[in-house]
Formats: sequence, structure tokens, C-alpha cells
Amino acid sequence: MLCSPICELLGIQYPIFQGGMAWISDGKLAGAVSEAGGLGIISAMNANAEYLRGQIQTAREITKKPFGVNIMLMSPFADEVAKVVAEEKVPVVTTGAGNPSKYMKDWLEAGIRVIPVVASVSMARLVERVGAAAVIAEGGESGGHIGELNTMALVPQVASAVKIPVLAAGGIGDGRGVAASFMLGAVGVQLGTRFLVAKECGVHQNYKNKVLKANDIATMTTGKRLGHPVRSIRNPYTREYARLEYTDISDEELEKYGSGALYRAAVLGDEKTGCFLAGEIAGMVNKEQSAKEIIEEIFAEAEALLGGANKWVK
Repeated sequence: MLCSPICELLGIQYPIFQGGMAWISDGKLAGAVSEAGGLGIISAMNANAEYLRGQIQTAREITKKPFGVNIMLMSPFADEVAKVVAEEKVPVVTTGAGNPSKYMKDWLEAGIRVIPVVASVSMARLVERVGAAAVIAEGGESGGHIGELNTMALVPQVASAVKIPVLAAGGIGDGRGVAASFMLGAVGVQLGTRFLVAKECGVHQNYKNKVLKANDIATMTTGKRLGHPVRSIRNPYTREYARLEYTDISDEELEKYGSGALYRAAVLGDEKTGCFLAGEIAGMVNKEQSAKEIIEEIFAEAEALLGGANKWVK
């Protein structure tokens, strides 16, 4: 079985994180992934402290194994959820959409392993200096908010720049992606899109069906005009958003058009006005499985590939 330094650091069986996806990654999904041997992650999204405490309790009812919380640092509730994870002594915190430095002292004193998501070498170096235990280098193939660099270019540069462990994210959906990530210098992976169709994932069935029916060109990127590009599955909403970006509509109106779109997709299943965030690997996801089946299948594939990798080298 594949094991890496991240397994030893966090006390997990497989070097795989489930991404913190807003309106999707709740305590039930995180608990199932952790119980299956990975690291399940609850998304604090734009919710308050009360919501997060409830999701942490749900995860603890499912598993006694380590799990994490993802904190979006631009959330209006960032200060209060940052306090909650310290009080609850959540084993791992991942962060996105900002610099976690202001919270690091409290988190480290609480014994939390902080593992930020980064999209550049400079941010990886910064969070290493302030005490991050590892980093997740996320390429632009991923779903949701994305950076400029792709995974194949980003991961080796980050791995060369820092001394802490690096996990790869973006464009990884099976054992081939895991094996490639190890070759790029990562010690583990984070997956989001593949876990959208986990049986324990409570996202609307219309969302799951969108992913299951996706092909290789199913996703597109919008939001570049506003400086925060987002990858999602093509539908009437994303096509109209893309059209509006090239009109004289104000930035404020464009922001308003996008408000609530993820909620409409994930919770309501609205196929016309919802934004179905998903990565480029959506076209590789073609079946619903339990979290345990997903993880075991991925690592069986990866182990077989890595074990036979030298067959191409003479």
C-alpha cells in the first residue's frame, strides 16, 4: 500500500485529501472520507460558527480518525470560524482565498496542522515561513476558483521551493493522476470533483448527473474580468455569464448576476441558473461509488502504475 510523509504527519492511511467545497463538503462527506482512510475536509464556506460546530460534531459521530476544516479567508465569518477550529482542536485546517498569517499563532498553539492551498511559489514560501505544516499546490485544472498555473508546472516548482510536504491538486481523478503527482514531487493529492459523486455526498442529484455526463470539454472558465476566475460545467448560466463579461455591464452588476449561483446548483439543482463547479477531470468521472470505494480504487491503480513504471524505460 502506498504511504508517504503526509500519512505519517497526519495519521491517515492514504495520502489523499477530499477538497473543501462550499455547499458540498459537509460533516457527513468529510466523516466518510476520513473513515475510509483519507482526510475528509469540512467546508466552512461563508457560514457562521454555529454551522461549523454542527458539522464538526457530525463528522465526529461518523469517525474517530483525523479530519479537517477548510476556511475561506475572505468569508465575513473568518474570524469566528478560525476561533471555532482552535476551540474544537480540529486536527487539520486548510485555507484558501487569502493569507492565513493572522490566525497561525492561535492554530499552532491549539496543535492544529495548517495546510494552505496555494497557487504560486511565493505564497508557498510565505506560509512555510509562518508555520504551515504542508501546502496544497492547486493548478488551474481544478473546479471552483483557480489560479494561472497548471498543476504540471506548479507542483514541481513549489516542491523545489519549500522544505515542507507538498500535495498536488487540480486535474487529478484516478490512479494515473496520483502516480504523476508523486513524480512531480508531491507526497499526496487533494481531489474535489471525484468526490462530488461519492454516495455520501449530499449535493443535489442534478449536480452529480452533470458530472457523470460530462466529457473532456465540458468545463469552462468565467470571472477573469473580475480577477477571480472560476471553472464550472457549461450550462445556460455560465454561457450567459461569459457573454456578459464582454459587454458594458458594470462589475457590480456582474457580481450580482453570479450571487447565489453555487447554492442554486448544489442545493436546488437548478440546471439553468446554477453554477456547477467542477474540474477538467469531470469527463473521467462516470460512476457513483462510496468514499471507500473511490479511495481504494484510486490507490490500487496508482500502486500498480508505479510498480510497473520502468517498463517504458530500457
